[in-house]
Amino acid sequence: MIKSVFNPGNYPNNINFALLLLRIVVGILMLTHGMGKFSTFFGPDPIQFSDPIGVGATASLALAVFAEVFCSLLLIFGIATRLAAIPLIITMLVAAFIVHANDGFGRQELPLLYSAVFFAIAIAGAGKISIDHWIYRKRNPW
Repeated sequence: MIKSVFNPGNYPNNINFALLLLRIVVGILMLTHGMGKFSTFFGPDPIQFSDPIGVGATASLALAVFAEVFCSLLLIFGIATRLAAIPLIITMLVAAFIVHANDGFGRQELPLLYSAVFFAIAIAGAGKISIDHWIYRKRNPW
């Protein structure tokens, strides 16, 4: 399990740098998007959030905050990157196909783009410029 979760991939330096840049940029953009939800979650006002998957407004907001804030931070630092990308993919697909289902492609385009990037990161891994690489190297010193 450790091998597959923390495997950063075996790429040349330019690909490792590209993965680092991609992780940082998309992670920061998603983090800034999620911080508004985070402040809503802990704000003084009652929670008013859509319930797209039928688990309740508070649980929906908690799941969105988990993905957009905590998983984005994991992605930025390259910690369990492949696992961290999964909630982000799901959140963006829910945003595209459930929350913005009736809004037209203009509102679906950005979450679909995010989900494609997160999917690519989930497949490729974090690259060697990541904490995943350090963990993987400690577990597999050869």
